[in-house]
Amino acid sequence: MDLIIYFDICAAIVLIILLCSMLFRGLTEGTSSRFLIFMLGLTLAADLCEIYATSLDLAGNYGVKSIVPLYILNTGYLLFHNFTVAAYMLYVISLADTWHRIKGKWITKTLLLFPYPTIVILLIVNLFTKTVFYIDENSHYVRGPLIFMLYLCAAYNMCVCIIYLIKHRKLFTRGKFVSLMLMLPMEVVAIIIQLFNPELMVEMFGNAIAMMLIMNSVHRPEEIIDYVTGLRKFTAYGTDMKRCFRNEKRVSVVMVNISNFQSLYSIINYDGINELLKKVADELNAVNKETRIHADIYYLDRGRFRFVVSEDHRDGIEKAADKINSAFKKSVIINRLEINLIAYVCLAKCPEEITDFPMLMHFGNDFHEKLPFSGRVLHISEILEKNIFGLTSELDNIIDNAIAQKKFQIYYQPIYSTKEQRFVSAEALLRLYDDKYGFISPDIFILAAEKSGAIHKIGEYVLEEVCRFISSPDFRRLGLDYIEINLSVAQCMQSDLADKVLQIIKRFGVSPDKINLEITETAANYSQNIMTANIDKLCDAGISFSLDDYGTGYSNIRSVASLPLTIVKLDKTFVDTESNPKMWVVLQNTIKMIKDMEMHIVVEGVETKQILEKFTNLECEYIQGYYFSKPIPEEEFVRFIEKASVPVLKN
Repeated sequence: MDLIIYFDICAAIVLIILLCSMLFRGLTEGTSSRFLIFMLGLTLAADLCEIYATSLDLAGNYGVKSIVPLYILNTGYLLFHNFTVAAYMLYVISLADTWHRIKGKWITKTLLLFPYPTIVILLIVNLFTKTVFYIDENSHYVRGPLIFMLYLCAAYNMCVCIIYLIKHRKLFTRGKFVSLMLMLPMEVVAIIIQLFNPELMVEMFGNAIAMMLIMNSVHRPEEIIDYVTGLRKFTAYGTDMKRCFRNEKRVSVVMVNISNFQSLYSIINYDGINELLKKVADELNAVNKETRIHADIYYLDRGRFRFVVSEDHRDGIEKAADKINSAFKKSVIINRLEINLIAYVCLAKCPEEITDFPMLMHFGNDFHEKLPFSGRVLHISEILEKNIFGLTSELDNIIDNAIAQKKFQIYYQPIYSTKEQRFVSAEALLRLYDDKYGFISPDIFILAAEKSGAIHKIGEYVLEEVCRFISSPDFRRLGLDYIEINLSVAQCMQSDLADKVLQIIKRFGVSPDKINLEITETAANYSQNIMTANIDKLCDAGISFSLDDYGTGYSNIRSVASLPLTIVKLDKTFVDTESNPKMWVVLQNTIKMIKDMEMHIVVEGVETKQILEKFTNLECEYIQGYYFSKPIPEEEFVRFIEKASVPVLKN
């Protein structure tokens, strides 16, 4: 019997073209793309094994004996061919995005997987028993009595795929559902044709045609990929998020809205805005790669990006959001223009915080237009409309209850001395947890407390808690020089501020030099006599002052120079300056100016060793930031300082 292998050769050509098409067009990201490539690879491997085995079979007619290679090639063909159905099943599951439903369910896993060990065992045993197939004396492939077992396994796998598709048909459009379903009957028809006409090698050709159908109707890049950014489209975001809510899949979404996008468009025009979008996409891809959280990244439109992370990688989403927020604070050079983005970055958990798809789309559409810009990562639990209204009306009672029931918490962020190579101080930061609203951002409760006057109660509470800590044996054991405490503008305007501060530190027996009070540039630019009198009186008592967040506003240098400051804290915006030569000059001269005024420098927002070394070389005395530690509760802070006995920088 002469075997006709032209169909196999055509199948190989089609499969190679499909694989090359995916690779050259960059369709390698995403779970479904990877499984489709895997399926194409398995099919091509099976096809090549069959072509080579058939070639040797035909050569056997002319006396060429190739028994061992024939066994290897035919075993490989049967193995790859049968496992193609498994790859197809995985591909369908990834399209339906139902992995989370299967994980942990051993019965479901068993039903899905048990045929495949059977196939492997049958093919291994066949090498010794020749019960599945054998090679006769003329080097011809001959089916054995147990070949039907492979067909049974294949039939079972196809039935499982059909049942799964039908069960989850609502997760697919009608066209995609039909295309996915057609692959199975097409393969069955090819198997039947080859079963009754063994000389026609059409099984792999049928597979290849089915793959081409999927590529043309299901896995179409123009439907899901934005051609400018290379990220997923708005339509893909809508489809994927609808599927997540329908499947009750837990995901975290980082929403990024560039609020000045339209203004930038009028400045840099079409080509410039496309270049900007590409650079933003590159930054998001870099964060995804660095954090290794396997996010799906989308560009919607009008400067709106989305970063979606599955439940398995939720632990890293906070870090990723912070990195995204930092990346958007860097200036971008477009057409020789330095572009600054005003990017709102908001983190949401679905379905815990955002319960359905309409709510997600409604909030994400214009949250940047409804919220003041803070420059930090927003959390949707803080700003959802249903919470904000209730929170605003109840905030005074929440603050009073927090003080009475000790729901305020003091966190400490250590400050490192580059000269002494040890942690010498820390900044006290206030956190508020409410049973109803959870953690409430300081940006919300501090602003409201200043308006209501409750800020004075909060200020006294913070000072008392810090003084209690300083007077404790734990603090004395740590050997720290002082603790920094923030003062708001409203507190600085309080006529009896100095007297209250001195009374509290006296009550706890705290030495004034253990306290450093921080005021912001906004407060420093006030010239009221009350604030000046407060600062002078506290300085005379031995309390030192710092200027916080220097560089975030338009500094009145005369006011800064006239105040009795000992420390100036450089804002995080100074950290990323190397890419901007002008800012680097500003930074160097700022440091020189501060030192010439005989003030010390604390650099805030340091996150990498490279930045640490850069500012150390500039002789900045103190460093604060996530490179060492985020703000942490008191007990954890004590343990951290006790363990931090090894210098961070070594000569």
